[in-house]
Amino acid sequence: MLKTLAKKVEQAVEANNTDVAKDAMIKAMKAYDKAASKGILHNSTASRKISRLSTKISKMAAAK
Repeated sequence: MLKTLAKKVEQAVEANNTDVAKDAMIKAMKAYDKAASKGILHNSTASRKISRLSTKISKMAAAK
């Protein structure tokens, strides 16, 4: 589930679709935070993955 949500964000970024990327990012953030709180992922790992995805969205928005 986590990888699928991350891929959706990355696909939206590649397609330069800001709205879809932001919506997918919100869902991915919730999933990563939930996984971290349940102990599936370490807190630092979840935070790092969220940060990397949000950086990609920021770069895409800045390029427009």
